[in-house]
Amino acid sequence: MGRLLITFGIALIAIGLLWPWLSKLGLGRLPGDIVIERGDFRLYIPITTSLLVSAGLSLLLWLLDR
Repeated sequence: MGRLLITFGIALIAIGLLWPWLSKLGLGRLPGDIVIERGDFRLYIPITTSLLVSAGLSLLLWLLDR
């Protein structure tokens, strides 16, 4: 359990440091992400982004498990 928490912590630090470059990839503004704007209300449902992140993490964890 300790190793897992340390790994997640290091991953969060890496993502935080790489965020300026990761934000340029366009995640969050993909076709299939739903944005509803009405006046002062904004609803954002990142369906495509969630699917891509899930597939990427699944592939990464599968590769690490082998």
